[in-house]
Amino acid sequence: MNRQSAAVGILVLAVGLFILLGKLGVFAFIAAVFWPLFVLIPGVLLHVLYFGRMVPSVALIPAGILTVVSVVLMIGNWFGWDLMKYLWPFFPFAVAVGLYEYYVFGYNRSKQLWAAAVGLGAISALMFAMTLLWTWGIYVLAVLLIGLGAWLVLRRPRIW
Repeated sequence: MNRQSAAVGILVLAVGLFILLGKLGVFAFIAAVFWPLFVLIPGVLLHVLYFGRMVPSVALIPAGILTVVSVVLMIGNWFGWDLMKYLWPFFPFAVAVGLYEYYVFGYNRSKQLWAAAVGLGAISALMFAMTLLWTWGIYVLAVLLIGLGAWLVLRRPRIW
């Protein structure tokens, strides 16, 4: 058997295996589970290109946005999309991360950029806290208030 027929045999074997895995749904499963990686990879790549000094510092804004958004999408895809009712404030937080990276690593050290990044991050944190408070967090608040009230009643000095 010569080398050429062995190479053709390996190629035919690989194509057959590829078709079989496709018909069994392996590729569809991988695509359904890991599609947020197609958002994460450009974000990480932009970070690598910036720190390799191949792109300007303004590329950190979409890099930060894509990275944070892909993590949120992965959580939603892997653990259920009903979590988006809690995680939606991380989308504006992604913009805050991109702006903050540009402020820290870029050449633009303006106070307006820092204020926009920190302000948007604070608004996102406030929205996240309000979302948790209006969903299951109200129960935590109720338990904390009951505990505080019990502590105030029990710690008062006895006068008799």
